Amino acid sequence: MPARQLTFDLAHRPSLSGEDFLIAPANVQAITWIDTWPNWPSQVMAISGPAQSGKTHLAHVFMAMSNAHLIDAADINQDMARNLVEGNSALVIDNADSIAGSAREEVLFHILNMLKETGHHAVLCSRNPPARWGASLPDLQSRLNALLHVAIEDPDESLLAAVMVKQFTDRQLRLDSAAIDYILPRMERSFNFVNEIVSAIDNLALREQRKITIPLIKQAMETLQHNDMET
Repeated sequence: MPARQLTFDLAHRPSLSGEDFLIAPANVQAITWIDTWPNWPSQVMAISGPAQSGKTHLAHVFMAMSNAHLIDAADINQDMARNLVEGNSALVIDNADSIAGSAREEVLFHILNMLKETGHHAVLCSRNPPARWGASLPDLQSRLNALLHVAIEDPDESLLAAVMVKQFTDRQLRLDSAAIDYILPRMERSFNFVNEIVSAIDNLALREQRKITIPLIKQAMETLQHNDMET
């Protein structure tokens, strides 16, 4: 499917942070649940998904709607837990799955209990679904298994192409459909790779003062592949 057509096939959700969010089957469930806040069946919702999939974007939408406080899971400790919940109407805990296997498991367990007591809400963002975190504290893992959870799935080709077009457009670059059609069958199927290849193409074009052509795209992709093999 030509790239110019892809830009119209997927809906754009206006963002409260001023950016557009592309709506596709891979992420529509997560978007729908964010939009239904505060009418959730429980106080806490977990959003899981791969890197660059839009978890942070949706977390910021939730923050704007609920005046939520954002904190990275690595920064949570026992001393702040009560003030964190009682002092904020809502929370976003990013990289929440990093808690598994650490002393912070007990802290998160207390936070979840306090959220239930206060009626405040929280969004937990993670790479992996909560049921797969493997927390060593049985009571915590049981609570995680029961969370309202929505996953942002791996993107299909249409979404990858649309995200790629948007990223090039954000950089004030315009590619024709042939360029997108060249990249898609040769790329890793991930949001993260879209970000890497767009950056690589843009940087190479700037560095060598060249137009973005198929040969330049091929060179950028080969450089990325070479770098991946060395790491």
